[in-house]
Amino acid sequence: MSQRKSPVELVSEFVDSLAEPGVVFELLIIALAIAVALMLSRHVRKRRLADARAAGRVAELGRGSVRRLTFPLTAMLLVLLGRGIAHLAELPTQLFGVTIALLGAMALIRMTVFALRTVFAPSGWLAGFERGFAALVWALFALHVLGILPDMIEWMESIQFSVGKQKLSVWLILQGLATVLVTVLGALWVSGQVESRLMAAQGLDASLRAVFSRLAKALLLLVAILVALPMVGIDLTTLSVFGGALGVGLGLGLQRIASNYVSGFIILLDRSIRIGNVINVDRFRGEVREITTRYTVLRSTTGIESIVPNEMLISAVVENETFSNSRVRVALAVQVSYHSDLDLAMRILTGCADAHPRVLDDPAPQAFVTGFADSGINLELGLWIADPQEGTLAVRSAINLEIWREFKRQGIEIPFPQREIRLLPGATAEQGGTTGSLA
Repeated sequence: MSQRKSPVELVSEFVDSLAEPGVVFELLIIALAIAVALMLSRHVRKRRLADARAAGRVAELGRGSVRRLTFPLTAMLLVLLGRGIAHLAELPTQLFGVTIALLGAMALIRMTVFALRTVFAPSGWLAGFERGFAALVWALFALHVLGILPDMIEWMESIQFSVGKQKLSVWLILQGLATVLVTVLGALWVSGQVESRLMAAQGLDASLRAVFSRLAKALLLLVAILVALPMVGIDLTTLSVFGGALGVGLGLGLQRIASNYVSGFIILLDRSIRIGNVINVDRFRGEVREITTRYTVLRSTTGIESIVPNEMLISAVVENETFSNSRVRVALAVQVSYHSDLDLAMRILTGCADAHPRVLDDPAPQAFVTGFADSGINLELGLWIADPQEGTLAVRSAINLEIWREFKRQGIEIPFPQREIRLLPGATAEQGGTTGSLA
């Protein structure tokens, strides 16, 4: 039985073989094939991206597979052609065989990873993961073809250390990470299917659908890790140290984060705040656009989105304008002079409110006399709207403008503070004969 060569010996033999004329011919053909394949793949990529927006889902999948396979398949065909020429010329073909195997592995890996990408929902991390995972698998295959991988595995197995009673090695840890990665990907796929089914269930409340999908995802990930680690021989009791450290961290420095997560699940379960509600908490007001396990997103009428920690929604008083119904009362204060016709003024107030399309007919707008002030009589117009998420400023402005126009047409005066000074007969300034009165 022949002894396995070390990586250094393999590299040395490869460098020595470069001096042979046949090997130089192989390298030139391989370099030419790779250059032509690169130019062709760039041309195909630019041409496909030009009309990408007009494509459907099936056409996009087809173009994605073509973009990924153009380079390795074209290079493989050219290398096969070069190997045929070298075989006819009775030249060495060892490098051709290795290159063909590596290009075939690249094509297979790219298609496999692309298939996984189509299964999971598109996201930013998935594109980076696709490139990194494909490069890692291809590098491992290249090391295996060159005969270096077995020596690297033996070297990683020789590096051992103990965690409690469990003996671990670098190779065992890498196996565990790979197994966990595969099981986590499977758990994410299953959780995605569960989430799509839950979101399609119209009989469940939106908050319940969200909490059930998040619980399913967390449980599936936990089960995936608990199943993957014993598969490679790692005892779960070795995680007790990590669990204890995590518990101490939660008790000392992460209690606010844990409180936000627990508060998020409480909000989702008791449905006191739902997506679409208009709420006021602290100095924040807006429509609830998203509820996560850590924070809630409020969008104000100005377009500003506030990220409110869920703990604040549990511990503080929350004004929910649309908790049981979406109707909200809006009050407008108006003042008229003392010589104005109050009945006419109050009819104008209610008429202006009735004319606005956002004002509800039931309850109907009402006008009230709220008090007698120094400069005039205080009136209040009360009206109801059903869409507070659209804001109340536009309603107030439109109705106030129409009230001003109608008061101007009917001769009803809106007073302002003024002072009248009377000089009494026979009185002088030194005797204090001037008196002031407010009108």
